[in-house]
Amino acid sequence: MDMVIPFSEVFLAAVVHASLQLSLGSLLLLYHASLGKHVKKKTKYLVDSFIVGIGTLVFLILSTVIFLLGGYFEKPLYIEELTIVVGMLVALAILVWFFYYRRGKSTELWLPRSVARFIDRRAKLTNSNTEAFSLGMLTSLAEMPFTLILFVVAANSILTLPSLYQILAVVMYTVITIIPPLIMRFIIQKGKTVVSVQRWRVKHKVFFRLLSCVGFLVLGFFLFSFEVLK
Repeated sequence: MDMVIPFSEVFLAAVVHASLQLSLGSLLLLYHASLGKHVKKKTKYLVDSFIVGIGTLVFLILSTVIFLLGGYFEKPLYIEELTIVVGMLVALAILVWFFYYRRGKSTELWLPRSVARFIDRRAKLTNSNTEAFSLGMLTSLAEMPFTLILFVVAANSILTLPSLYQILAVVMYTVITIIPPLIMRFIIQKGKTVVSVQRWRVKHKVFFRLLSCVGFLVLGFFLFSFEVLK
């Protein structure tokens, strides 16, 4: 049981992270721009680099948060600090429900218009693996207002694990966060068009919003039950 709770917290945080939609929206933009300019093989390489970029930044940010928490606090967060984290998770659940998606029949997100236009422009101009890799890192960075607290939760739990299991937990978190882009890549590679995938995302917009919202609440409840009240 000593490791079940920390791994469960890391798993839940990673699932909530994976439910957010910026990386998928950016990936569709990249597909839409690339398929009109390049052969499918070239597009495949660009998409692979994009996904690696997402995973790389997630791995680096989580590792950095672990280092900072371990160095500054020298131990997992205290109950008072965890209570604040739980409150932030509840607040983010509310923000996701009301503000994460813009209104209308689209999957436009909360991003400022200037940032959204910049990502759209970068996707259209991406022609090399390096640029696709950078775009993947950029989308992960832009999602930080919603994911930073998830990194903190995961890092705090990971610090309670033995060294070898800490590495395993970081890898697990990283892999889970890139599963949705990998699934989208597989679906499009098997013949689905970008338009049909986007229509499916719009149709299930409420479901994804509910999934993320409930995910933040469940993670907060789990922390409150097993960390604050223990």
